[in-house]
Amino acid sequence: MTRKHFVISVLALLAFLTVTSFAADSKKIPQRSDIEAKYKWKLEDLYPSQAAWEKDFDALKGSLNSFQPYKGHLGDSPATLRTCLALMDSLASLSSGLYIYAHLKLDEDTRINASQERADRIANLSTQLWQGMAFIEPEILGLGKDKALGMCNKDAGLAVYRFYLQDLFRRHEHILSDKEEELLALADPLAESPRQIFSMIDDADIDYGTVTDSTGQVIALTKERYYKILQSKDRALRRTANRARNRAYLKYLNTLSATLGASLKRDLFLTKARNYPTCLAMSLDSDSIPSEVVTNLISAVNSNLAPLHKWTKLRKRILGYDTLFTYDLDVPLTSRQQPEVPYEEAKKIVLEGLRPLGPDYLKEFRTGLEGGWVDVYETQGKKSGAYQWGTYRKHPYLLLNYNDSRDAIFALAHEMGHALHSVYTDRDEPYAYRWHYLFNSEVASTTNEALLMKHLLRSAKTREEKMNLLTTYIEQIIGTFYTQVWFTEYELAIHQRVEKGEATSPEYFRKAYREIFQKYWGPNLAIDSLNDMGCLRIDHFYRPYYTYKYATSYAAAQMLSQELLEHRPGAVERYRKFLSTGSSKYPMAILKEAGVDLTTPEPYQRTIKLFGELVDEMERMLDEK
Repeated sequence: MTRKHFVISVLALLAFLTVTSFAADSKKIPQRSDIEAKYKWKLEDLYPSQAAWEKDFDALKGSLNSFQPYKGHLGDSPATLRTCLALMDSLASLSSGLYIYAHLKLDEDTRINASQERADRIANLSTQLWQGMAFIEPEILGLGKDKALGMCNKDAGLAVYRFYLQDLFRRHEHILSDKEEELLALADPLAESPRQIFSMIDDADIDYGTVTDSTGQVIALTKERYYKILQSKDRALRRTANRARNRAYLKYLNTLSATLGASLKRDLFLTKARNYPTCLAMSLDSDSIPSEVVTNLISAVNSNLAPLHKWTKLRKRILGYDTLFTYDLDVPLTSRQQPEVPYEEAKKIVLEGLRPLGPDYLKEFRTGLEGGWVDVYETQGKKSGAYQWGTYRKHPYLLLNYNDSRDAIFALAHEMGHALHSVYTDRDEPYAYRWHYLFNSEVASTTNEALLMKHLLRSAKTREEKMNLLTTYIEQIIGTFYTQVWFTEYELAIHQRVEKGEATSPEYFRKAYREIFQKYWGPNLAIDSLNDMGCLRIDHFYRPYYTYKYATSYAAAQMLSQELLEHRPGAVERYRKFLSTGSSKYPMAILKEAGVDLTTPEPYQRTIKLFGELVDEMERMLDEK
């Protein structure tokens, strides 16, 4: 756990879960001004004007020296320590609001220089703020555990920080002197540079060019349109789009390799500076997760790849291809075209699917849909993918690129799950504990997806519709469980290489990625010469050991959703408590109270078993035809 509250982690859904239509009447991506106001988020709720933002920016800038009177005096009295920690929370809250607004504004159109500059300004100011606070944790540690915790018994206002102080002493050996912490804080902008450079290449600079479909229509290729094309029955178009996208990244091959390599070196530097044995141990320590959770997860999946290999073979059989390529993995397997679902209809479907969560949850959900939380459609320059950003001071914000597809419906349910997680926690926790451990952050969103999927399966009216949904469920498990473990195994391999002092290169990254890719999907999938470029174009690799949390969260969500659907006594109450708990307890303890014990293999085994049963059911339905 870190007290750098102002450094916000975007809870980003993987890009493959959000897609945008390339319909014939949408040859040109709309400008933001073309979108109705009701489909755009209301950033004015956070800051009514740029002048208001500048006023708070100046106030924060003027507060940079506010901590000086406390330096060397935190042990003077419980009141002194309480006042300092409260000031830290207050300025961190102000900083995070400025930071969030700047980045939301930037994501509306990443091409606008003023927005880029605003985001850089608050990032730099937040670094200066952290420099000013860097002495606090080392000085508290210098007081000794008994004295620091004893002060909590003498001051009711300080008692709220007890868990924070306990956790601080747990991490004692990894916290440096105040001067060393200040130097690390000063290096923060440099440490973030690899990810920022990648983001600029991936969101602002890269050009995928155009592709032509079988009717002669020329399509300007974007990330969102690409994922829609992968669902097209036009195999030649899928192949052409796949090659166009990969060739676009190939132009940046050496730059992307150097950028990812720099990110790995950053991780190793921080690992050594903070006295951790491995990058994995450092990454997991903030959540108090033992490294064995990740290695055991990888081992469990590697021991149960047969169902995934069976699915690859079954997909090949259904499509009738001699060779199955990666661009064949998303094409629908049923003859019936999935209906396009307008956004207004999608909202109704999601609300119906989430009924097991209770009327209070649904009321909050409707508030978000109608209250200016959501930025719905793709526009020129807008950041791709989807995410939610909680603000504490105001309501959360959701970025979507909604395209009328079923995947887009799930993206809405997913991101609103994050948003409601923020709402309930912000309401019940003090600022000190308002944020969520990354280990738990995907559970709320994925539980929504699980409930929605099971609702749709129950509501299926035809054999064709059920097969379509079975395919979606199977591929959801592949995307959110198997693929995330595969990504984590790749992350582990490339980090271990750097930890051994061995060199990285484009060739190494591609080879390591390809080998794991092939192992997971098995011999029935052909990976052509450019489809290992994923090793360099996935944003999550710049956030070390983040992807495994999708897999653990997915397994937890399957168990929780089943309890909710079966109306087990206390299930809604336990889940509400989970949503309302931030970082005032360790994440595995929070989940255990909700009914999921991730120290055991049961959640993973149940997910793998579910996947196998879905594949078997799909095979039976095909054989009965």
